[in-house]
Amino acid sequence: MKISIGNDHAGTGYKEMIKEKLESMGHTVTNYGTNSEDSVDYPDFVHPVAEDVENKKADLGIIICGSGNGANMTANKHQGVRSALCWNVEIAKLAREHNDANIISIPSRFVAENLATEMVETFVNTDFEGGRHQRRVDKIPAKKYC
Repeated sequence: MKISIGNDHAGTGYKEMIKEKLESMGHTVTNYGTNSEDSVDYPDFVHPVAEDVENKKADLGIIICGSGNGANMTANKHQGVRSALCWNVEIAKLAREHNDANIISIPSRFVAENLATEMVETFVNTDFEGGRHQRRVDKIPAKKYC
């Protein structure tokens, strides 16, 4: 599977650990960094991940920032992206099963590194259930209501 990953300064350590785990599982990982703990602007590293998912250059994306919120909001501006802010394994699993999420947003200041890795592993290994959930996912893209 092709997976793109991006992070701000709050997620550098997490990104390295997650990237190593994914590669050991046989996945191809594109790293959009940052590779430093120097302060940066998260959109600069999230947009490339969302673009990869949007353009089907990546099957899934992983984004990491301090709260996970800014990264999540940024990713969800892209067509076809369904980014889910996750803080435990069950939420990560349900985001894939019920919402067909294709990007996981991780709040590095609120989850332990081992939990972040477990969430990513669950996210990557869980399939969308479809069925009744497909109808709901189909209604996510914005439409004008006049």
